[in-house]
Amino acid sequence: LRARMEERLLGARFRYLNERLYTSSSREAARLFRGDPEAFEIYHQGFARQLARWPQNPADRIVRYLRRRPASLVVADFGCGDCKVARSVPNQVHCFDLLPLCPRVTVCDMAQVPLEAESVDVGVFCLALMGTNLQEILEEANRVLKPGGTLLVAEVASRFENLRTFLSAMAQLGFKSVSKDLSSSFFYLLEFTKTGAPTGRPVPALRLRPCLYKRR
Repeated sequence: LRARMEERLLGARFRYLNERLYTSSSREAARLFRGDPEAFEIYHQGFARQLARWPQNPADRIVRYLRRRPASLVVADFGCGDCKVARSVPNQVHCFDLLPLCPRVTVCDMAQVPLEAESVDVGVFCLALMGTNLQEILEEANRVLKPGGTLLVAEVASRFENLRTFLSAMAQLGFKSVSKDLSSSFFYLLEFTKTGAPTGRPVPALRLRPCLYKRR
């Protein structure tokens, strides 16, 4: 009984933290976890339990993609979690997250990563496009990517209200759609190429539904 109660409490806290992450800016999320580091671990425990129910982990798809590309490519993993991508490929991978789950992680706000402009060949967002300031975060990814660089986005399928509208919004941020893998009912895997700088104007069509869980 005690174990079941503890599991329920952890589940409830995960759902609360999950909602906070989707409805706060990346700066607010960084402050939240700096003030309560234990909450970050609880969130990722809940995240891992949810992901274990999926037939496939999107990070595995990204790893397979990178293994087919030259090992010399430099990768930036935004919201890297447990660094699964970095641990699975020979490439140099810059791992960024709000707190470190492994020693490879550089702690920072995803809208302001400590990389030089045009220093990265591949940017990765694997179930990590969270927060109310998506435009800032993706503009930062554009800043650090080399011209012609690749951006990989794996995101929960149900978050996309209209995929065509989302791809059009990405184009305004300097990312051309190259391929779309919509074969999974759980997540979409999108590949973009950096074609130039963002327009610098607000992109209201850049929207993803928050991934909220029903209260129990």
